[in-house]
Amino acid sequence: MLRQLLLKLYREHLPYSNFFKWLHSILSTYFDIRGLAETIRYLFKYGEIEFEDVRIKHENWPPLKDSTPFGVLPILEHNGKVVGQSISIARYLGRKLKLAGENEWENLEIDAVVDTLNDMKSKLSPIFAEKDEAKKKVLIEAAKKDTIAFYLPRLEAIVKKNKGYFALGRLTWADFYFAAVSPAFDLVIGEDILASYPNMKSVREKVNALPAIKKWIEVRPKTDF
Repeated sequence: MLRQLLLKLYREHLPYSNFFKWLHSILSTYFDIRGLAETIRYLFKYGEIEFEDVRIKHENWPPLKDSTPFGVLPILEHNGKVVGQSISIARYLGRKLKLAGENEWENLEIDAVVDTLNDMKSKLSPIFAEKDEAKKKVLIEAAKKDTIAFYLPRLEAIVKKNKGYFALGRLTWADFYFAAVSPAFDLVIGEDILASYPNMKSVREKVNALPAIKKWIEVRPKTDF
């Protein structure tokens, strides 16, 4: 089980008083970056749910990889059960924290927004992966003309229609997803891509201003993305 492998790696770094608690706590495991796990961390913090924010160094990942369901992170482990898929975990937490819809159609609206944001993220991912600066510049300019120009006006209209939120006219887990992942869009493009989209920018600001999220942003490990 992944928990036992993690214990072998990190037991010497755990205070004795925390060791037993760690054995039975909820583990959210990812690399030492915000990345795909930050929405999950946001939701845990918002809901005041105690969890262990396990961060794996990349050099320690190979021996742990085969112990995960599909060889990828993040994963969530609790009571001997392990699941992956960051969006599925966020959806589960959203429902648990009453940040989901009240019926199937409302949940569909939230899912559609999150999946659209994830589509946009996937289209921008090659820029992040590109190491050649000249090629990266070409990809960025193409993304501005295509991906950014296509998605952002449509997403802005959705937020405006929903009175300052991404769905249902109120705070949902889709807003947390956007607030957590959208800074990576700025990083990839190299500028504030929301500068001309005040409604979306307001969503991020509202989520980040929530007391629990504001505190988390202040104390979380400092990473580039």
